Formats: sequence, C-alpha cells, structure tokens
Amino acid sequence: MAQGVKQFLKAQLSAFVGGMVDYGVMICGVELFGLPVSTSIVISGTIGAVVNFSINRYWTFKDQDTAVGDQLWKFVVMVIGSILLKSQGTPFLTDITGIDYRITRLMVELVVSLGFNFTLQKYWVFRKGANK
Repeated sequence: MAQGVKQFLKAQLSAFVGGMVDYGVMICGVELFGLPVSTSIVISGTIGAVVNFSINRYWTFKDQDTAVGDQLWKFVVMVIGSILLKSQGTPFLTDITGIDYRITRLMVELVVSLGFNFTLQKYWVFRKGANK
C-alpha cells in the first residue's frame, strides 16, 4: 500500500477514535446535562482533540522528533477552527434542514474532518521538517 494512502487511512482511524469520544461527550452534554448543542460541541471537541493529537503525533504521523510545543500551538489553532466550524455548522444545518442535531453533526463532522482537519494536520501541524 502506498505510504500516502496508509497515512491517510491511519489519520482517518485516529479521527474516528477522537470523533467517537467527541460525539459521545457531546450527546452526554446535551442529553444528560441539558447543555446547548454548540456549548456541548466546544467541550466535547476539546476532549476529542486531546485524543486525536496524541494518536496522530505518536502513530499516524510519527513525529516525536519535533518539540511537542511546536506542534501543539498549531494543533490548537486548527482545533479552534474545527470546533468553530462544527459548533456553528451543526445548529445552522439543523435549523435549515430540520434534521436532528445528532445527524447534522455527523454530516458536518465528515466535511470538517476530511476538508479541514486532515489537510492542516498533514501539511502544517505534523509536517516533518517544518516545525524545527
């Protein structure tokens, strides 16, 4: 299997694991604690991001040679953008379509994960040699 495809699949598995943590915490925040969807997404996205960063640094992109701080500030910038897109996009899509937030969240997650998160992680956050 080509290295690029293997890395892409590993990144998607990492995103899936972090996303499941994120999605589960979001559901708990809304359903158990009565938080607004956007607030719950901010909290859950932060927790999911910690999981995702750890997996990507040590397994997907294998970039432990770069100082964690050099990667972390870039990852935090990316996560802020990602959480903003998801926390605003999910209620917006729910409002305009009438589809349950749990479904629209998955739709928004797919677009943000593939089009925003993966691209920034591969070419900016974990790009070898760029963080030194």
